[in-house]
Amino acid sequence: MHPAYSVIFFTTLTGAGYGLAALLGFGLADPAMLSAKLGYFLALGLITIGLLSSTLHLGNPKNAIWAFSQWRSSWLSREGVLAIVTFVPVTVLAFTNIFMGLHIGWLGWVSAILCMMTVYSTSMIYASIRTINLWNTWLTSASYLLFSVAGGAVILTALLALFEGGSGDMPKIAIIALVVAWVAKWFWNKRQSEGYGGSTMASATGLGHLGKVKLLERPHAMENYLTREMGFRVARKHAAKLWNIAVLMGLLVPAVMLAIAFGLQGSTTAILLSVVAVFAHMIGMLVERWLFFATAKHAVSLYYGDTALDVR
Repeated sequence: MHPAYSVIFFTTLTGAGYGLAALLGFGLADPAMLSAKLGYFLALGLITIGLLSSTLHLGNPKNAIWAFSQWRSSWLSREGVLAIVTFVPVTVLAFTNIFMGLHIGWLGWVSAILCMMTVYSTSMIYASIRTINLWNTWLTSASYLLFSVAGGAVILTALLALFEGGSGDMPKIAIIALVVAWVAKWFWNKRQSEGYGGSTMASATGLGHLGKVKLLERPHAMENYLTREMGFRVARKHAAKLWNIAVLMGLLVPAVMLAIAFGLQGSTTAILLSVVAVFAHMIGMLVERWLFFATAKHAVSLYYGDTALDVR
């Protein structure tokens, strides 16, 4: 699939924003702390910027309102409805936290659950597409949810280090969340290297028993929307390099920095390492999300010469 930058930024920023809001909703930061107050500001900011960036992918943004009408059957509509609904408890919690220094426990849990439901709906937009076998797995949703929590944990660790003089056990939580998220992503990526049961020309035509099936002639002589958007190609060697960069920046660098920061809590070094860990993780997530789209092959690409739905 052709990677749309607006969707890449949308899924990355909202994922981190909802993850941060969920952790704050669960009460992992004292409402009297400045870090908790700024955390709500940052969470709402990330979510808002991410949602606004997603509209850039629409052909006619003024018709976006109609996307909310199909919530009974469309994960895209469900995501839109949940995103609006989730704003209510998160905003109320932000208000009570910032101006009253109060955390409403039951509302925090409702907020956190709604945040995760919204991220899950986003993941299901892709996981429910049967014609893209790489996405059509529960691991897609697991990765989205775990990356959301991991991103929120890394950001909250940096906020605590910056404004509270120490981040307590949050670095440990963040490191564990990062490792678990990338393990899920590794299994997701492993399906790709093993072929993940995708279609081939042989299976699509039912002629595989006769020998190797080849395309005699392309359906169209010129490039078109389908070949540009559904048959985007990325070379295996480039995909492998980008995967290594994603793991390095999204997991290894932030995990090592957070581990060192945990041992040096209260120091300027710990603060700097915690902040750099956030930027490193976000860079890694942007690369991971680009690969998520770029390496996925739609079944229609079989009609244009791809022998199997894998990375080229």
